[in-house]
Amino acid sequence: MATPARHSLSRSRSLALSVLALISVAFLGGCVTVRPEQRSVLADPTMRFDGEELAQSQKKHALDNREGSTGGGGVSGGGCGCN
Repeated sequence: MATPARHSLSRSRSLALSVLALISVAFLGGCVTVRPEQRSVLADPTMRFDGEELAQSQKKHALDNREGSTGGGGVSGGGCGCN
């Protein structure tokens, strides 16, 4: 006969395996094969994380005009142009 502690351990192990199986099925459901005609849509420049180059260029231009200086996009310092 199984003791209550062993029965509880078996039930929790069974529950953990069931949850793991459910999560695995959910993740595997996201794996799909992309058809060649769909790849052009997914490879669209607007789908990139860095966004559109034209919009970024316009934003940089506006920022340069507002700050009164150009260049030094990654350098710390004020808009006065001093280092």
